[in-house]
Formats: sequence, C-alpha cells, structure tokens
Amino acid sequence: MYVISARVPLGPYSADQKLALPDDRWTIDGTLLTFEGQRWFVWSGWAGADNGEQNLYICRMNSPLEPTGSQYIISQPRERWEQGDHPLVNEGPEVIVDPNGQLHIVYSANGSWDNKYCLADLRLRRGGDPAHVQDYIKSNGCLFGTHQDRMMAGWDATLFINGPGHHTFALSNSDINQSPRGVKHVPFVFHGVEKGTVYNWANRAWFTGSFVWWSGTNYHQANVPVDNNNSGFSFKIFEYTPKNVDLQDVAANIIWL
Repeated sequence: MYVISARVPLGPYSADQKLALPDDRWTIDGTLLTFEGQRWFVWSGWAGADNGEQNLYICRMNSPLEPTGSQYIISQPRERWEQGDHPLVNEGPEVIVDPNGQLHIVYSANGSWDNKYCLADLRLRRGGDPAHVQDYIKSNGCLFGTHQDRMMAGWDATLFINGPGHHTFALSNSDINQSPRGVKHVPFVFHGVEKGTVYNWANRAWFTGSFVWWSGTNYHQANVPVDNNNSGFSFKIFEYTPKNVDLQDVAANIIWL
C-alpha cells in the first residue's frame, strides 16, 4: 500500500510513500477513517504469502501516513454465501456511521470475476472496539447482489445489474458521520455489469445507485463469545438514483479511491 499527498485535490502530489502496515503482506483497497476521535486504516489482504483467503484487517493510525501497533483481522469469508470461489474473498471495505452512531464497514464478498460478487455489512456493536473482531456482527447474507439464494432474508436480488460490488458513498464533505436520517435516499456509486452482457472485468462499469437506512434489522451469528443476536441499522440498496438526488452533488461528494 502506497500514499501520495497534496494540499489541494488537483495537486501537485508528492512522490509515492510506502505505508508501513504491520506484517507487510499483499494489500489492496485501503480506507482511512476517523471514528470517535481515533484514526484507523482498514484494508483487504492475505493472511500469509499465498493467495488462499483474502480477509479484512484494521490497524490504528497516528496520522494519515503512520500506522501504529498491531493489525487485527475483522472479517474472513467463512459464511455459506461467501463460499464457492478460489481464492475466497472479502475486499473493498467502505465505512459509514449510522444514525445511532454505530460504525459500519460495507464490503464486497466473493470474487469480482464472477457475478456472485455482492455487498455485505459488518456492524460494530454499540460501544464496541473497532480492533476486536468479536465486537462486529455480519449481515446474514448479501444486501446487494444478483443471486437470491445468497441474499439476506427479506432482501431482493438485483433486476438490472449483475455482480454489484466495490462501491463508494457520496456524503456531505466526504464525512462518514454525515449521513441523512429517516427515509432520505443516500447516493452511492458501484461497480457492476449490465444484465444481458457477458460478465467479465472488461464489461464492468460504474453505476449510480442509492440506499436508505433500515432500522431494527437483526443480524444473527452463531459461535461468538458475546450475544449472537444484534439489532440495529442496516441498508436497503437500490440500483438507481431517485429523481430527487442531484447527480452533480453525487459527483462532487464521491470519496474517490
């Protein structure tokens, strides 16, 4: 993982600088965030030197350029709806804070080379430590995906897009804490392939969509050391941007990675 920096978005930019992440393994999809006053960095990478399983990791940051302490694993592709590819994949973590102040890490599950690619959610328990895997609870299936048998109960598969995945939220001032409450649609952008088109990387494109916060959503997880039922906000995600969302605002507020 490397970093370039500039005082203004159009540059000029510094030379690339390697980010000294713990363990120095193969790494992609890094995301810097600040939650409750602490900087963190979350990414997707390998546990070892071989590409057998791609997990999500997090570490603390002293600054945007200085990791500190150990890395912690927060998600592995071990659920039934994350199975069937080799290697097994969790990637593309993007962060947002819900109206209750709880952190969500929305990520892409399954391989992007197949239309099983989908979006799922890690919700941090209220008062939980972002470095503790046991303080997260995972959605019980894809929240945005193509295969109905892999969707969380009560969530519908896509109609127009195959394999929706790695996304970015469009938030005011790119602030993960500034997401509207209530039923207002929040714009976001995601990768996918139009149905009726051969699914491959060459045919992937960016699409605009939206989501609404969905309160009172229960995630259930077996074999965890704390309460295995957890209710809170989740997402209902749509393949389109409603007419009341200004696409110019979307373009202005996308957190480009």
